[in-house]
Amino acid sequence: MTMNIRVLDIASFDDAVRRIRDIHADPGAVPLMARKAILRPVLLSGIDNRAANIIKQEALSLGGEAAVNWQVSSFKRGTSDVLLLLTERQYALLVSKLSLQPFGLRAWGTQLAQALACYSSGETVLGCGRSKMPLNGKTLVMGILNVTPDSFSDGGSYNGYHRAVARAEEMAAQGADIIDVGGESTRPGARPVPVKEEIARVVPVIRAVVKKVKARVSVDTYKPAVAKAALEAGARLVNDITGLRYDHGKMAAVIRDARVPVVLMHMQGTPRTMQKNPHYKNVVSDIGDFFQERIEFARSRGIQDEQLVLDPGIGFGKTEEHNLELLKRIAEFRVFGRPLLIGASRKSFLGKVLGGAGPAGRVAASVAVAVWAADKGVQIVRVHDVRETAEALKTICSIKTH
Repeated sequence: MTMNIRVLDIASFDDAVRRIRDIHADPGAVPLMARKAILRPVLLSGIDNRAANIIKQEALSLGGEAAVNWQVSSFKRGTSDVLLLLTERQYALLVSKLSLQPFGLRAWGTQLAQALACYSSGETVLGCGRSKMPLNGKTLVMGILNVTPDSFSDGGSYNGYHRAVARAEEMAAQGADIIDVGGESTRPGARPVPVKEEIARVVPVIRAVVKKVKARVSVDTYKPAVAKAALEAGARLVNDITGLRYDHGKMAAVIRDARVPVVLMHMQGTPRTMQKNPHYKNVVSDIGDFFQERIEFARSRGIQDEQLVLDPGIGFGKTEEHNLELLKRIAEFRVFGRPLLIGASRKSFLGKVLGGAGPAGRVAASVAVAVWAADKGVQIVRVHDVRETAEALKTICSIKTH
């Protein structure tokens, strides 16, 4: 007797639906069964021990599991982290049960439901002025256009009006959805550029590029005056490496008034100091806390959630281990319900992974990171090598939707 047994790789609700439909199951039961196919590990931090005990008991009653601090079972006062191990269906039932419980569990249940909904949804809308930009699970390619003499990878290559405009046209033809124009290098140790000089570098290029390509144009700057000038020239997105922290957050008013998207990037320190012994208690949790604080700051300044893009800042105040851990766990940031951006292209940690390769020798590694990020739900990848990245993402998309 021949036995045919396979362990299925089901990574999403849609995958589960397709697999169950292949069995020709009752159509009405398909979505109900699919919700039982995906186990979601969820970490709740700082739960009152009494509440943690209730959560564990409710999880067990549903056929799931919850790992808690050993002190919870000893009825000691304090707090515990709770690691939930449940299916999507079990989470829905747990949220309902928590709504009836004390110790703040109703609020925890509401937040849990919101986080799971954001994590599972791949259809995010990005507000672009009066228009909306639906992402619908697609990963956009942001081509890097450095009009600077000292960028780490292509410093000087496009430091001139005609070469910069030609490069923008080339990247658009290669598949770039966004052209990111920057007039100040943010490589480790880089020195700031005066505002007038930065405006003189980026504005003429942006003004020309928006007339020549269909791709949206963004400006890579943290200075409000530069962003305002770039937006007036036709840019439709601001990529702020300080996450609206520079100059007491004055960039927020520019974003609010222009009603354009802004990338909130995490950076520890400044470009001049960021690689001097960067340290985190837990790099993913710490940056998650940063995102939450920055989102709340943006809201307080009149910026809408649909305008926000989150970037963990690969290479900005991180060691090789920090960068790899962030990439490995990048999907955890999906709970914020906002598009994620990854900019790892040709960065030094990839050279270390490859045994010392220089920027030009990191192309394949950069493409690999972009593909990994896309598979984890990242909606924008910022890259130097547009053609290679766009073709890789198109291939992966064909495989996933086959």
